[in-house]
Amino acid sequence: MLIFSVSIMNAQDEDAWVYFNDKPSKNTFLNAPLTMLTQRALDRRSRYNIPLDFKDVPIEASYIDLVESASGISVLAKSKWLNALHVKGTYEAIDALNALQVNGTNIVASIEFADKNILSDRKNSNQNVKSKSQNKLKIATNFNYGQAANQIQMLKGEILHHNNFTGAGMQIAVIDAGFPNVDTFSAFQRLRDNNQILGGYDFVNRNANFYTGYYHGMAVLSTIACYIYSDDGIATNDFVGTAPDASFYLFITEDYYNETPLEESLWVEAAEEADRLGVDVINTSLGYYEFDDINYNYTYNNMDGQTTFITRGAEIAFSRGMLLVNSAGNEGNNSWHYIIAPADAPSVLSIGAVDKDKFIANFSSYGPTYDGRVKPDVCAEGAGVYIINASGSIATSNGTSFSGPIMAGMVTCLWQAFPNKTNAEITQIVKESAHLYSNPTNHEGYGIPNFETIYNTLSVEEAILDNEYFKFYPNPVNDYLNFYFPTDINEIEVTIYSLLGKKLIEKNVFKNLPKLEISQLPKGLYIIKTSFGTNNKISKFFKD
Repeated sequence: MLIFSVSIMNAQDEDAWVYFNDKPSKNTFLNAPLTMLTQRALDRRSRYNIPLDFKDVPIEASYIDLVESASGISVLAKSKWLNALHVKGTYEAIDALNALQVNGTNIVASIEFADKNILSDRKNSNQNVKSKSQNKLKIATNFNYGQAANQIQMLKGEILHHNNFTGAGMQIAVIDAGFPNVDTFSAFQRLRDNNQILGGYDFVNRNANFYTGYYHGMAVLSTIACYIYSDDGIATNDFVGTAPDASFYLFITEDYYNETPLEESLWVEAAEEADRLGVDVINTSLGYYEFDDINYNYTYNNMDGQTTFITRGAEIAFSRGMLLVNSAGNEGNNSWHYIIAPADAPSVLSIGAVDKDKFIANFSSYGPTYDGRVKPDVCAEGAGVYIINASGSIATSNGTSFSGPIMAGMVTCLWQAFPNKTNAEITQIVKESAHLYSNPTNHEGYGIPNFETIYNTLSVEEAILDNEYFKFYPNPVNDYLNFYFPTDINEIEVTIYSLLGKKLIEKNVFKNLPKLEISQLPKGLYIIKTSFGTNNKISKFFKD
């Protein structure tokens, strides 16, 4: 954790989220999608069959105006996904917002105070609404990785680069504390020359100067995007990131000097902007569980994947088709020691840290989540890892802040190689490739992924004979798959595989009992092969 100065605030000031009941203008916006999203974002939705919905519609402007005009209220952030405003004011001023009406109808669904003591006193709310950055501190594809070699080769990620998958055409949003000198350091010269920085925004200070703030974001970016080739044959002078040809948006949501719940809201704003722009992958090397005001602190039971504001926002971001990578946290040595939000989100790929010899770093936050899920999901190098430091030099540092973006870059290259895969499929197959997938631990999760295994497996095209035989339902499914049998068939062979081709179930299913129990399978995507004689059908299903 970084050391932060604590700002003393008026004891009467409170942070809160105000949730609205509806969006009266939703049909107008849904009929004009380009008013909400860019064409690239709409193309991504179309590619993965993700429809536009209520969450894509902006907050009703008249509702915002009413709150902004309320006495003693400041609106600090907003989220269309959660249909909420982040406000600051006295308890009395915020509580009075419950009475806001339009045409005689209440517009406020509920108010959630960041102060957990206030929240516990308001259980009769209209609706149940369920630390800082983790740093302790073109075409050429046969890169001289230099100092970055181990952190790429540990994941066997070089196979993607060797096959020209270096992130080109993919967009990554890096959400962090600042990016000073990305516009001047030679380590990012290639990035600038190729116009790979598409833009950004400082949500903390509400301006477009994102080449400012704390250097942490610059160091994070370096593990993905840096390209230093000295041409002197000395490997220690070279450095290449995991997705050097990707394009980037740089967003500042982390306030280096203060630790407040507002940062969660700013992160959600940035994620919404990433969605609007059509970003593919979001990397976040930030996390939250404690604040300057201890009344705002989270407890372990809040790390359940559905409680914190930022975690709920992350889940919506994933539902929009983006892939999210988040550092697990650096709390392994302290009394908290658990992963921190939004790394607890079920759909977020949460990354722990190992050293160069693949041993877990003692500072790496660990799981499980409060509701018993495996976290972190996987690990990458984060102890003694090479970065670009505040002086623009190659140096070592520690933190899941860096294992996260190393993984984010590799995942981006993988998705470039297999663009027809969904974010859920890419996330799951990365976990399945890891060395502890069959026996995950609380500290390492599923372990260290193997991108060579993934690439080789997905590159093999399976012959699929599609026909009217062997239909199954439902999909998604909970405990039992049901099968439709043609009149002339009484028995079929059913085989279920993981996405990496590991055989999990093989059984014969009969017409007089046309169902197969799959309750033993964990939640995720699977391949199913149904066979009779020379007739075969290969499909996918989702186990809920």
